[in-house]
Amino acid sequence: MNTLIAVPSEQPGGLNAPVGAHFGHCELYTLVLVENSEIKNIQVVPNLPHEQGGCIAPVNYLAQQGVKALIAGGMGLRPLMGFNQVGIDVYHSGGAGTVNEVISAILDQKLAKFGQEHTCGGGNTQPHTCGGGNTQPHTCGNHKH
Repeated sequence: MNTLIAVPSEQPGGLNAPVGAHFGHCELYTLVLVENSEIKNIQVVPNLPHEQGGCIAPVNYLAQQGVKALIAGGMGLRPLMGFNQVGIDVYHSGGAGTVNEVISAILDQKLAKFGQEHTCGGGNTQPHTCGGGNTQPHTCGNHKH
Protein backbone atom coordinates (compact mmCIF):
# COMPACT_ATOMS: atom_id res chain seq x y z
CA MET A 1 0.00 0.00 0.00
CA ASN A 2 1.30 3.45 -0.94
CA THR A 3 1.12 6.24 1.62
CA LEU A 4 2.17 9.83 0.95
CA ILE A 5 3.44 11.45 4.17
CA ALA A 6 3.96 15.22 4.51
CA VAL A 7 6.49 16.68 6.93
CA PRO A 8 6.73 20.46 7.54
CA SER A 9 10.36 21.21 6.79
CA GLU A 10 12.98 23.90 6.78
CA GLN A 11 15.15 24.73 3.75
CA PRO A 12 16.21 22.93 1.63
CA GLY A 13 13.73 20.14 2.40
CA GLY A 14 14.40 16.45 1.90
CA LEU A 15 15.26 13.68 4.35
CA ASN A 16 18.11 15.57 6.05
CA ALA A 17 16.14 18.79 6.52
CA PRO A 18 15.13 19.92 10.02
CA VAL A 19 11.47 19.37 10.84
CA GLY A 20 9.51 22.66 10.83
CA ALA A 21 8.29 23.52 14.33
CA HIS A 22 4.74 24.46 13.27
CA PHE A 23 2.93 23.06 10.24
CA GLY A 24 1.23 26.28 9.06
CA HIS A 25 4.32 28.45 9.23
CA CYS A 26 6.90 26.15 7.67
CA GLU A 27 8.64 27.21 4.48
CA LEU A 28 7.95 23.96 2.68
CA TYR A 29 6.85 20.36 3.00
CA THR A 30 8.85 17.25 2.31
CA LEU A 31 6.51 14.67 0.80
CA VAL A 32 7.67 11.10 1.29
CA LEU A 33 6.02 8.26 -0.62
CA VAL A 34 6.22 5.04 1.39
CA GLU A 35 5.41 1.62 -0.04
CA ASN A 36 5.66 -1.52 2.10
CA SER A 37 7.67 0.38 4.74
CA GLU A 38 10.21 1.54 2.14
CA ILE A 39 10.78 5.10 0.92
CA LYS A 40 9.99 5.15 -2.79
CA ASN A 41 10.01 8.86 -3.62
CA ILE A 42 10.81 12.23 -2.03
CA GLN A 43 9.40 15.53 -3.25
CA VAL A 44 9.70 19.03 -1.82
CA VAL A 45 6.79 21.45 -2.27
CA PRO A 46 6.45 25.03 -1.01
CA ASN A 47 3.93 25.97 1.67
CA LEU A 48 1.12 28.35 0.73
CA PRO A 49 1.18 31.88 2.13
CA HIS A 50 -0.73 31.68 5.41
CA GLU A 51 -2.88 34.68 4.49
CA GLN A 52 -4.59 32.86 1.59
CA GLY A 53 -7.35 30.94 3.40
CA GLY A 54 -5.71 30.98 6.82
CA CYS A 55 -4.90 27.63 8.40
CA ILE A 56 -7.24 25.65 6.16
CA ALA A 57 -5.47 26.54 2.89
CA PRO A 58 -2.47 24.26 3.63
CA VAL A 59 -4.86 21.48 4.70
CA ASN A 60 -6.66 21.58 1.34
CA TYR A 61 -3.37 21.99 -0.55
CA LEU A 62 -1.88 18.87 1.05
CA ALA A 63 -5.09 16.91 0.47
CA GLN A 64 -4.92 17.88 -3.23
CA GLN A 65 -1.34 16.55 -3.34
CA GLY A 66 -2.65 13.12 -2.22
CA VAL A 67 -1.21 13.28 1.30
CA LYS A 68 -2.59 10.61 3.66
CA ALA A 69 -0.52 11.41 6.77
CA LEU A 70 1.14 14.50 8.23
CA ILE A 71 3.79 14.60 10.94
CA ALA A 72 3.89 17.90 12.83
CA GLY A 73 5.32 19.39 16.00
CA GLY A 74 2.67 22.08 16.40
CA MET A 75 -0.65 23.24 14.99
CA GLY A 76 -3.91 24.75 16.12
CA LEU A 77 -7.18 22.93 16.71
CA ARG A 78 -8.84 24.30 13.56
CA PRO A 79 -6.32 22.81 11.09
CA LEU A 80 -6.24 19.56 13.08
CA MET A 81 -10.01 19.30 12.64
CA GLY A 82 -9.56 20.17 8.95
CA PHE A 83 -7.05 17.35 8.45
CA ASN A 84 -9.45 14.96 10.17
CA GLN A 85 -12.26 16.08 7.83
CA VAL A 86 -10.23 15.50 4.64
CA GLY A 87 -8.98 12.09 5.81
CA ILE A 88 -5.36 12.96 6.59
CA ASP A 89 -4.01 11.28 9.73
CA VAL A 90 -1.88 13.64 11.84
CA TYR A 91 0.96 12.41 14.04
CA HIS A 92 2.98 14.32 16.63
CA SER A 93 6.67 14.54 15.76
CA GLY A 94 7.74 14.01 19.36
CA GLY A 95 10.54 16.55 18.99
CA ALA A 96 12.46 14.61 16.29
CA GLY A 97 15.08 16.71 14.56
CA THR A 98 15.05 15.69 10.90
CA VAL A 99 12.55 14.50 8.33
CA ASN A 100 14.37 11.16 8.14
CA GLU A 101 14.02 10.70 11.92
CA VAL A 102 10.24 11.28 11.91
CA ILE A 103 9.74 9.04 8.86
CA SER A 104 11.68 6.27 10.62
CA ALA A 105 9.62 6.83 13.77
CA ILE A 106 6.30 6.61 11.94
CA LEU A 107 7.38 3.47 10.07
CA ASP A 108 8.34 1.94 13.45
CA GLN A 109 4.90 3.01 14.79
CA LYS A 110 6.54 5.17 17.49
CA LEU A 111 4.60 8.40 16.87
CA ALA A 112 1.39 9.27 18.70
CA LYS A 113 -1.67 10.50 16.86
CA PHE A 114 -1.93 14.27 17.15
CA GLY A 115 -4.68 15.12 19.62
CA GLN A 116 -6.24 18.23 21.06
CA GLU A 117 -3.69 18.13 23.89
CA HIS A 118 -0.94 18.84 21.31
CA THR A 119 -2.59 21.92 19.79
CA CYS A 120 -1.56 25.56 20.19
CA GLY A 121 -3.96 28.38 21.03
CA GLY A 122 -4.63 30.99 18.38
CA GLY A 123 -3.18 34.47 18.30
CA ASN A 124 -0.03 33.71 20.27
CA THR A 125 2.80 35.73 18.78
CA GLN A 126 5.31 35.07 21.54
CA PRO A 127 7.80 32.21 21.15
CA HIS A 128 6.53 29.30 23.20
CA THR A 129 6.31 25.55 23.24
CA CYS A 130 3.16 23.62 22.49
CA GLY A 131 1.85 20.85 24.68
CA GLY A 132 2.55 17.19 24.11
CA GLY A 133 6.34 17.33 24.14
CA ASN A 134 7.07 19.93 21.46
CA THR A 135 10.04 21.78 22.87
CA GLN A 136 10.89 23.77 19.75
CA PRO A 137 10.08 27.46 20.36
CA HIS A 138 7.87 28.94 17.66
CA THR A 139 5.09 31.42 17.17
CA CYS A 140 1.55 30.41 16.28
CA GLY A 141 0.94 33.55 14.26
CA ASN A 142 -1.23 36.56 14.75
CA HIS A 143 -4.49 34.87 13.82
CA LYS A 144 -7.05 32.39 15.10
CA HIS A 145 -6.32 28.72 14.45
